Amino acid sequence: MKTRIKSKNLAEQNLNYLRLIQPEKDKSKFFYPLAHQSWDDTEHRAIINQLYSGRLTMGENVAKFEKQFANYFGSRFAVMVNSGSSANLLIVAALTILKKYDFKKGDEVIVPALGWSTSYSPFNQYGIKLRFVDINESSLNINENLIERAITNKTKAILAINILGNPVNFKKINEICDKKNLILIEDNCESLGAKYDSKYAGTFGVASSHSFYFSHHLQTIEGGMIATNDKQIYECCKSLRSHGWTRELENKSNTDKSYVSNFKKSFKFILPGYNVRPNEFNGVLGQCQLKKFKTFLEGRKKNAKLFRSLFSNKSFCKPQQSHKDSSWYGFSLLLSGNLKGKRDFVITELTKQGIETRPIVSGNFLKNPVEKYYDYSVYDHLRNITNIDENGFFVGNSHYDLTSQIYRLYESLDKLHKIIN
Repeated sequence: MKTRIKSKNLAEQNLNYLRLIQPEKDKSKFFYPLAHQSWDDTEHRAIINQLYSGRLTMGENVAKFEKQFANYFGSRFAVMVNSGSSANLLIVAALTILKKYDFKKGDEVIVPALGWSTSYSPFNQYGIKLRFVDINESSLNINENLIERAITNKTKAILAINILGNPVNFKKINEICDKKNLILIEDNCESLGAKYDSKYAGTFGVASSHSFYFSHHLQTIEGGMIATNDKQIYECCKSLRSHGWTRELENKSNTDKSYVSNFKKSFKFILPGYNVRPNEFNGVLGQCQLKKFKTFLEGRKKNAKLFRSLFSNKSFCKPQQSHKDSSWYGFSLLLSGNLKGKRDFVITELTKQGIETRPIVSGNFLKNPVEKYYDYSVYDHLRNITNIDENGFFVGNSHYDLTSQIYRLYESLDKLHKIIN
């Protein structure tokens, strides 16, 4: 009893200390930073309570968050991992392991030329050749009109990356997958909460990846999730997540049909796995954040409404044309008119105004030195991604009211446009 009271008092002392230092910690050198922390006392208390619980490694809070996440976003199953990158890795691994998908070394996957390094690398690591297709300049997503023409006799899958909160044209892509018998995989790390025809992005493919890194819609320090309706993918990813063992699997599961005693089950290895587990802090933070997700999304959409009203139909820049149910991860701009070709100058001036910027995802990914390690081909041209790479940038979004920040961005760009004129 005394120990419990002591722990409770220590927890409250730690919480009071966090409250004291929080204003200082939240300060950014930028008036308009790329990301904002979304925690408050709820998350701080959850972390402290978890610390004093004595259970820190993956356990019941991770499992609880997985179930809540699956229920919220409409998937049968969810597997939490330590990052969205690890989620991508396990999805590709599972698809190459499960014979029914017939996804093997030497096969090909169609991918957009705009994406993150770890959207592509898992395919390369499993011997799957990448087939790059240009993007749609206005949506920033893969140009669905080029996909069917890019298909070869080696093509087995399409990777749909929902960019900056904007879902791809799933109607068209699903039609292609059905017609050509292709696997659809989703990288939804930037687009949690986005919808296409009233259905959440991340529920269209055989499996999808999600990220809970600091700048994302949910923040669990580090963290990611795999969502799927396929029980075999689910069980395979659970095993791959933790060394390839059977510890979290049911006896006689689809992945391992042999019976083994509980004594041996905890140390029986069936797959060439990894250790990409989250911890209980990630799990309890996910639960706290998910309760706030509706509010988070409403705030992002409110900021987006102002952003679009200011930047639409301007001669000097083009905002991303997003689906009406975008979850607005961030705000991209493509310099045009008299600002085209002057991005370095624009970024320098915006930085002076306290506005933090970055490339749109990774720009033209094939301009990165890592491409020399990949086995890939390019279909037709990459004109649109080249323009994005040379003239695009994006700024942050958040559930906080960014009215002042968005107006400063607009006024700064409008002033630069007039000066150059």
